[in-house]
Amino acid sequence: MTVTRRAAVLVGVIVAVGCKGKSEGGDEATGHGVVNAQTVVVAPQAFTETIGALGTVAARAGHVATLSAPAAGRVGRVLTATGQTVRAGQALVELDQAPFTAALQSAEAALAAAERANERQQRLAQEGIVPRKDAEQAAADLARTQSDAVAARRNAQLSTLRAPISGVVTRMSATLGASVDPAQPLIEISDPTALDILLSVTPTEAADIRPGAKVQLSAGQNATGEPLGTGTVSDVSRTVDSVTRSVAVRVQAPTTRRPLRIGETVSGAIAVATRASAIVVPPDALVPEGEDFKVFVVDGNGVAHEREVKVGGRSAAGVEITEGLKAGERVVTYGAYGMQDSAKVAPLTPEKASPSAVPSQPKSPAKP
Repeated sequence: MTVTRRAAVLVGVIVAVGCKGKSEGGDEATGHGVVNAQTVVVAPQAFTETIGALGTVAARAGHVATLSAPAAGRVGRVLTATGQTVRAGQALVELDQAPFTAALQSAEAALAAAERANERQQRLAQEGIVPRKDAEQAAADLARTQSDAVAARRNAQLSTLRAPISGVVTRMSATLGASVDPAQPLIEISDPTALDILLSVTPTEAADIRPGAKVQLSAGQNATGEPLGTGTVSDVSRTVDSVTRSVAVRVQAPTTRRPLRIGETVSGAIAVATRASAIVVPPDALVPEGEDFKVFVVDGNGVAHEREVKVGGRSAAGVEITEGLKAGERVVTYGAYGMQDSAKVAPLTPEKASPSAVPSQPKSPAKP
């Protein structure tokens, strides 16, 4: 091959490589490829700042009953189980009756003897046959045996544990044949019509929550679960749990979309502040950068420019921006994560958005 032909081939290769680089490089003005992403124009709107919390459904104070054995004994019969609905007065656990029957018979016999002895001593004292102190001692003995008889009758009655209220058995530790004592709780019954939701928040978050605040409730461990309705904060604990280091927020929800169940996990969004006009962006628009956050603002030529912003309150619907954005600016939402500064943005309609069309994004960053 001649020198002239070799030079011509080399020039052709260089031109081809240059053309390929330009086609793969994307937009000449920005030096970055075109990115398909969703955008939104920022506009002032009403904003309610919320605090997300997780908790469980629990029986309301005063609507829970705990039963124990009246005296040491042994379980003779178990007549119910955890989760069963019971009515007031229904027998739940029956202890072995022999010890209680024997104790009652002994107490009644001692009472009868004390009554006879007291009657005799009082008569003899009146006749001056015995000292007055003997009559007083007989009276004291009678009072003691009367008390013992009352206790024995009461223990005999309580040896069959009955439901003091109508409700649901939420705890059952009685086992057939097991020994029990008065310090051992055997049964817990809760009224399912009087329930509270106990949400856990940090001490810092608790300082912003006030009784009467509205709470949006959802089933499960996040706000995307089954909507349950709206509740109201009835009380914020003044103490911090020694184990979880959290503060309990008690929420009442008289009406919910379905009946709540004791022990059920519930997520709540507690309203702590409302502003009539705020700059709010979707959570997808925020991109973490160290301890700060940034967004991508799209100019009139469709080029995205990263901009640091200050984050204020949060809610399930959006994030308040206190500095860095103004009304009328367009920001990238779905597709912002992983985007580079000065990238060309090709708007993607929400209907056409899909995981394959737009880069996937992480969950919204936690509040710093």
